[in-house]
Amino acid sequence: MTDLYNKKCFITGAASGIGRAAALESARRGAILFLTDINGEALENTVREIETAGGSVASSRALDIADHAAVKAFAEDIHAGHGSMDVLMNIAGIAIWGPVEKLQHKHWRALVDVNLMGPVHVFEYFLPAMVAAGRGGHVMTVSSAAGLFGLPWHAAYNASKFGLRGISEAMRYDLRRHRIKVSLACPGAVDTGLVQTLDIVGIDQTAPDVVRLKKRFQKHAVTPEKAATAILEGVRRNRYLIYTSPEIRVGYWFKRKFAWPFEMVIRLLGRQLDTVARNQQS
Repeated sequence: MTDLYNKKCFITGAASGIGRAAALESARRGAILFLTDINGEALENTVREIETAGGSVASSRALDIADHAAVKAFAEDIHAGHGSMDVLMNIAGIAIWGPVEKLQHKHWRALVDVNLMGPVHVFEYFLPAMVAAGRGGHVMTVSSAAGLFGLPWHAAYNASKFGLRGISEAMRYDLRRHRIKVSLACPGAVDTGLVQTLDIVGIDQTAPDVVRLKKRFQKHAVTPEKAATAILEGVRRNRYLIYTSPEIRVGYWFKRKFAWPFEMVIRLLGRQLDTVARNQQS
């Protein structure tokens, strides 16, 4: 079991959504927290709430995890003052969807820089110290259901999330001899602020059919708190794949066991989304 009590835990995306909920729950479980997020004001609010409740935040800093130099500087400061981490939680991420022919270079670049290279920067500057310390540890990275399934309108998002899955699968073998466990969280629908701020390229999100799709998504979504609890329980039990809702577990099993019927379901979803796009062009 991975017990967070008195463990030094680094969390990205700690100002909102799953990251904030994970930081609060980790604090309740006795972790010593090192937090970051791009939103400085919201990060300060998270730190204040944790400390008011009696939790421990050893260090926090507002930064963009896509900024290689910023992550390096924060890691160096943390290691100089506190030594190596015991647990890494890569949670920060962004979402940009849209028909692949409408995606521009800036959309691909943003998703790769934040969702893929952001965690890589954390691995680059925190894992060597964990290995050298020889205490073992745990690395948890939030991918997505889009790290398990190729989905319509998700090409660039899929690329970033499938990349995290590949890295995590390889790290399971690389880090085993160092007693560092690896988990990959694959949330389905989670009702975070991303639902409202989601960028769907080339689509009017105020259109009635798009609003209906978002409401359908939220109806089946779990709260960030429920998702964070599921993730931390998965870490505690040393699970590799962590699901935050049962339909993703079932869907992944169905994809592997019944590939053709699964593909038919995804094609149907694609046709529904194409209808939305055509309606906006008419």
